[in-house]
Amino acid sequence: MTATLKMTHKAIGVEVRRGTYDILVDGARVGKVSMNHTTSIPIEPGRHTLQVRDGRKSSRRQTIDVVDGQTIAFRCTGKSVLPVFLASFVVRSVALQLRRAE
Repeated sequence: MTATLKMTHKAIGVEVRRGTYDILVDGARVGKVSMNHTTSIPIEPGRHTLQVRDGRKSSRRQTIDVVDGQTIAFRCTGKSVLPVFLASFVVRSVALQLRRAE
């Protein structure tokens, strides 16, 4: 059996980085998510690393543990506070935000 990764690309208010994001599980592209859409992707149970990427911009990697039959949900956005937004031009791994949704 498999588990499900549910990824939503949504921001409240104005978002500068509105493009389509690639979804990476264990470093491999497994899908994509567009602005104001949700994508569900089947994944194998176990420990994985999760990241979203848009060209050279990315989120930080997160480690997740998924059990059989579980649906795990995340929300991604390109919106951030001004100091982080400015830092993202140098440190590309803080350009996108990836947060666990409940």
